[in-house]
Amino acid sequence: MPRDTRAAVPEPGTASFDLTSQPWLPVLLCDGAEKELSLTEVFERAGEIRRMPGDLPTQEFALIRLLLAVLYDALDGGPQTREDWEELWTAGPAGFPSDEVAAYLSRHRERFDLLHPERPFFQVADLRTAKDEVFSLDRIVADVPNNERFLTMRAHGAQRLSFAEAARWVVHAHAWDVSGIKSGAVGDLRVKAGKVYPQGVGAAGMLGGVLAEGDSLRETLLLNLIPREEDDLLRHDEADLPVWRRAPPPGAAPLPDAEPGPPGPRALYTWQARRVRLHHDGHEAYGVVLAYGDPLPYRDMHGREPMSGWRRSEQQEKKLRRSPVYLPRTHDPARTAWRGLASLITGYPPETVRKAGKDAAPGITPRVLEWLGRMAEESEALGQDHLIRARLLGCTYGTQQSVVADVVDDSLSLSVVLLSQHDTRLRDAALHAVQLAETAVWLLGSLAAGLAEAAGGDQATPREETRDRGFGELDGPFRQWLAGLKPGVDADERLENWRRAAHDLVLALGLELVAFSSEAAWEGRVLPTAKGGTYWLNSASVERVFRTELRRRVLAPKGDEPPGGTCGPSPNRPEEPAA
Repeated sequence: MPRDTRAAVPEPGTASFDLTSQPWLPVLLCDGAEKELSLTEVFERAGEIRRMPGDLPTQEFALIRLLLAVLYDALDGGPQTREDWEELWTAGPAGFPSDEVAAYLSRHRERFDLLHPERPFFQVADLRTAKDEVFSLDRIVADVPNNERFLTMRAHGAQRLSFAEAARWVVHAHAWDVSGIKSGAVGDLRVKAGKVYPQGVGAAGMLGGVLAEGDSLRETLLLNLIPREEDDLLRHDEADLPVWRRAPPPGAAPLPDAEPGPPGPRALYTWQARRVRLHHDGHEAYGVVLAYGDPLPYRDMHGREPMSGWRRSEQQEKKLRRSPVYLPRTHDPARTAWRGLASLITGYPPETVRKAGKDAAPGITPRVLEWLGRMAEESEALGQDHLIRARLLGCTYGTQQSVVADVVDDSLSLSVVLLSQHDTRLRDAALHAVQLAETAVWLLGSLAAGLAEAAGGDQATPREETRDRGFGELDGPFRQWLAGLKPGVDADERLENWRRAAHDLVLALGLELVAFSSEAAWEGRVLPTAKGGTYWLNSASVERVFRTELRRRVLAPKGDEPPGGTCGPSPNRPEEPAA
């Protein structure tokens, strides 16, 4: 419903909020202090800033991409060569190009005014509906719950926003806004009966966002800044410009079909997936008009979008009658980052088998991680033992993408040597360790299901709950083990250490389940086999199989058992499905 704005003070034409000089970006300094800084200050103090914790994790991802767009453009498309990048990296905070960025922002200061009467930042000045409606700020504030206004600081919605907070949510809306039916803007030919029907989520909404984080914002920006000469990883067209340098500026209508997608990272990181206009009284924002903007063709954008993994889409290949076709690989909120390590650093999960006659890879690793893998191999500036955090950020949407169902924010600390495409010993050890953990937890879930079956109860719920607990118990130990996988360590020895750690931890959990199983499970019951016989199933027999399989499949000597995350049916459970 539109807001009642009759009591609102008319917007003064001289109002201004200059994002280059006004504080609006939330930062956590390396000394633990929290502040809000302007765009210019963020670049000047990038070496002092630990990170930029936004109102939501997805807001941080959107703001970092905005900073990268500024940095790319201030450096005329970024570092030209690896040598240029190495100079920026090795020079330390004093060599960060903050002066170049400050001069750039000064030249384009007018384009960064949130309230500019003609070209407000990331907005359309004359955006309006046919009825001149002004809507609640809830439409852009993503942490306002939908119909569940409990345990939230916004139980009454977003009534008013400071200009600093409004600016952050405007940037976030372009990146992560939900789909669904939206108000039609005057001048948009897609409008039908005053509305525009679903056109998809925001520009980053279908990505499984991957951000390479360093120990400071300076390091984070440089780790994600790919030189122009790496054009096989990230293409830069001459037409690549951030939205504030586009002429003419965006209006209510979307881009014409002749401009189907972003020509490079500067356009992509500032992509106007929405049309927005803030309404304000000169002191705060009190309403908004939000409409659809430029659709983003996600398909086969792996050469332009470096901050997401990619997967083959058989459905799209059949539809388009061509191969390969790649779509972004999104994150699963129920799956911790380390369980998806194979997809993260190789591009595809280990169980993927290439089909006969298809030479293309089943998946593509995030280009930013592939770039860091190259630098680990070929440059002494970064160093193979350099530790980064691969930060995974994303949204999952529900009800036809019209609501945000969950926000993903997870990370892995790993040495860049694991990203190498040539010396893969440590990488293979890490992937094998994940498979061992999957196998151990699968057996633990099977134990819980067996105990439930012995008691005559439901098996599915105990199996899933126990597996969740198993992965939770392994989470901390695995992350610590992975962070210690660095050049110079013995990969086989480290893997053996993990075998024993995973085995002992999961065995202890399993014995606890057995000890607390019900009297009915201890007594057990007689069940038929697939071949017409019978067998006795009780706590003792289920425990015996669990111990045997855990020892055989997790502690098996190298080469005795093929690595994998699935186990065959146990002798006592002839028809148990594989994980």
